[in-house]
Amino acid sequence: MASFHTYTTLLALFSIFSFTISIVSSQQLPQELPAMRTEKLSHLHFYFHDTLGGKNATAVRIAGPKNFRFGMTVMVDSPLTEGPERSSKLVGRAQGLYAVAAQQEVALLMVMNFAFMAGKFNGSSISVVGRNPILHAIREMPVLGGSGVFRYGRGYALARTVWVDAKTGSGIVEYNVSVLHF
Repeated sequence: MASFHTYTTLLALFSIFSFTISIVSSQQLPQELPAMRTEKLSHLHFYFHDTLGGKNATAVRIAGPKNFRFGMTVMVDSPLTEGPERSSKLVGRAQGLYAVAAQQEVALLMVMNFAFMAGKFNGSSISVVGRNPILHAIREMPVLGGSGVFRYGRGYALARTVWVDAKTGSGIVEYNVSVLHF
C-alpha cells in the first residue's frame, strides 16, 4: 500500500511540474506566431572589407598557421558598406570567425553574423554558416537565421571577391543575400 501511495504522490508532483513548465514556456513565446504573418523575401547587397593585420586590422588570426593554410582561424569585426570603396556608407559589421577547413584547396568554414546598423534593417542581423571556397568566382553559403526583422530567417548568400591583396590576405567581397523572413 505504501508503494501505491508513493507512486501516486510522484505522479501528482510530476503532473504539477509539467503543468507549471508548460505555463512558463507558453509565456515566453512571441505574441505573434510566424504562421499568422506573411513571409517576405528581402534582397541585400553590400561589401565586406576584411583587413588582416596592420594598424587598422578588422580581422585577427587567433589560431593555427599563418598564410591561409589548413587550420588557420581568424576572428572578424569588419565593416559592411554600400559600395566597394572603404569610404562608402557603413551599413553594418561582419562579426564572427572563419577558418581554413580544407587541405586540398583554400576553402573556409564561415561562422559569421552580419549585423546591420543603418537603413530599414538597422538593429537586425543574419547568420551565415557554411563553406566558402574563396578561389571560386561565386560562392554560395546558407543563411541559417537572424534577429530583428530577420527573425526566423533563412536563405542564401552569394559572395564574389572584388579585390584581394595576395601578400596580406586582405580583401573586399561583394555579397548578394536573399532572406525569407516574417
